[in-house]
Amino acid sequence: MTLTMNFKGGSKNSWQPVMGADTTTTSYWLNWRVLLCCVWILTAMGVASYLITKYERPFNGKSRNRSDYDDDDEDEYDGGVLYDDEVWKPCLKGIHPAWLMTYRIFAFVVLLILITLNAVVDGGSIFYYYTQWTFTLITIYFGIGSLLSIYGCCQNHNKVGGDRSEEQDEEQQAAGAEITNLPNAAKYVGPIDRTRPRQVAGFWGYVFQIMFQMQAGAVVLTDLVFWFIIVPFLAIKDYNMNFFIINMHSVNAVFLLGDTALNSLRFPWFRIAYFVLWTCVFVVFQWVVHACIALWWPYPFLDLASSFSPLWYLAVALLHVPCYGIFVLVIKLKHFLLLKWFPDSTRYVL
Repeated sequence: MTLTMNFKGGSKNSWQPVMGADTTTTSYWLNWRVLLCCVWILTAMGVASYLITKYERPFNGKSRNRSDYDDDDEDEYDGGVLYDDEVWKPCLKGIHPAWLMTYRIFAFVVLLILITLNAVVDGGSIFYYYTQWTFTLITIYFGIGSLLSIYGCCQNHNKVGGDRSEEQDEEQQAAGAEITNLPNAAKYVGPIDRTRPRQVAGFWGYVFQIMFQMQAGAVVLTDLVFWFIIVPFLAIKDYNMNFFIINMHSVNAVFLLGDTALNSLRFPWFRIAYFVLWTCVFVVFQWVVHACIALWWPYPFLDLASSFSPLWYLAVALLHVPCYGIFVLVIKLKHFLLLKWFPDSTRYVL
């Protein structure tokens, strides 16, 4: 949603931020509009914190037997658990982990080059925008994912000829596949092995999983707002868009969808909390900056001088639910197609 850039020598019509009221004055902040917006922000952060506290699991990285948990608390346990091999194994057994590793390394390099060039050409002010925050987040995601995939490929190589856990899984699934329905959790293909322990992901595995779900909602939010709201507005006003503007709102989604199609990561609903917190942190950052410096707002609806600002803030907050829900549907579609086309090769159904 960054619109301050234009082609050199191109159209003279280019969108520029408009300097509004002085944001450093006391009167700007001490009014009912700011109070109401604070209520929205604090409520969103409170609900998000509650969801994380209730459902998120500790990042202890220990191996666990499923037999250690009875049927009553099994659903609750699986809602937030992440196993170590899920961060680097593809969703189909026929795809070698090296392919996912290669894809992540390629995506990381391309995204890093784009965000670096964007910063060099347009300056550090691009990081006032939510788009660049999200683009940086997805770049870091692929960087961490590349390292985890390299680690996983090394593990996989060392297990060749030694550990037959993969073959055991396949034999169990071939014997009789079933799908266990778990609310807010994973569905497993094949019977559940309650005796053989699986390594729970460590700290970086959970960070990677959280970033995946956080950026999923953020990418949908930024790209939908850009292509369906801002672009039509720019077309009407005959404004100009350049290479960076288009790529910042397309390449991110393409690479994320590609990784989603390949990976085995879960997508429980409760991690929408991280997406909400990500946006709240951005808003609080903007408030702190504008309270200290008289500066233009990167997005007009963030300006608290407008009497409609509480409605804008509430609308954007509510928009997080359908944006996150769209990606949930993408995940469900992915696994529906995998079960239909590759029923014997699907590793997990999430």
